[in-house]
Amino acid sequence: MSLFSRRPPATPSAEAGASGNGGPLIHLRGVDKVYENGAIRFRALKEIHLEMGRGEFVGLVGKSGSGKTTLVNMVTGIDRPTAGEVIVDGTPVHMLSENDMAIWRGKALGVVFQFFQLLPTLTVAENVMLPMDFCNVYAPRERYARAVELLQQVDLADQADKLPATLSGGQQQRAAIARALANDPPIIVADEPTGNLDSRTAEQVFDLFEDLVARGKTILMVTHDNDLVRRVKRALLVADGEIVDEIVNRPHTWAE
Repeated sequence: MSLFSRRPPATPSAEAGASGNGGPLIHLRGVDKVYENGAIRFRALKEIHLEMGRGEFVGLVGKSGSGKTTLVNMVTGIDRPTAGEVIVDGTPVHMLSENDMAIWRGKALGVVFQFFQLLPTLTVAENVMLPMDFCNVYAPRERYARAVELLQQVDLADQADKLPATLSGGQQQRAAIARALANDPPIIVADEPTGNLDSRTAEQVFDLFEDLVARGKTILMVTHDNDLVRRVKRALLVADGEIVDEIVNRPHTWAE
């Protein structure tokens, strides 16, 4: 028997809808995404309905090509829906212009990728300062101190003035998390953040995510790691562009 409880994907949990402002922090309504290349038409997302409340830690799981990353890209505004609405903290993300989208993303979201994406010619602290510079958040004279403070939170303050290539993979990912926190966004979106790490380092990164949730952050994470899936507040199984199953607050496994 599947450890995912079958439930209609269009019916979000009551807990997911609870947030500090009386509604969901993240709300996807009837989201479709269609890619077309000549005569080829591929429907990557099909009538996605999703709600996340403040302080939730939600995992997305599913086989490669199931639509997980496309769904995450709807939330972050990296891609736009063909139909439906994406509302994040009251902002209709699907309606933003490209310029407004970049500024909104820099302030509302912190994004963590599998391969870190730190700029190799900048120091670790300078990488963390980039979102502050881009969005003009914090006074210029305060940004370095802010970067070091964030690196202290991820136990990397002693690496602040080093180049990323001198750090281990786990250290680079922690630096990427510090960068994601630079502008104090309410939401962290992580796409396979531990996929390039060994199991011990992945555990350390996940512990850091749990600490962030305990401090009020909301995290949406794509993962293939069964051990990590067991520990998120909710896990959503994505298959063929649909959310087909959901599990809440009990141990479970998921096999690809």
